[in-house]
Amino acid sequence: MKAKELKERATEDLEALAAQVRKDMFSSRMKNCTGQLDDTSTLGKSRKDIARIEQILHERRQKATES
Repeated sequence: MKAKELKERATEDLEALAAQVRKDMFSSRMKNCTGQLDDTSTLGKSRKDIARIEQILHERRQKATES
């Protein structure tokens, strides 16, 4: 996901999306441990997506406390 697309979403949507991506990442890690995961690049992509989402949420919280 691109940061520009994420910035256009509502805060509630981002929080729900972060939870979903974390759940998917956990599932992918379990599949990787059992040897069932075909594309291991999804682990890194999920981690980076979570970081992008958390960064945007952090920026919004900072902006809210400044106002």
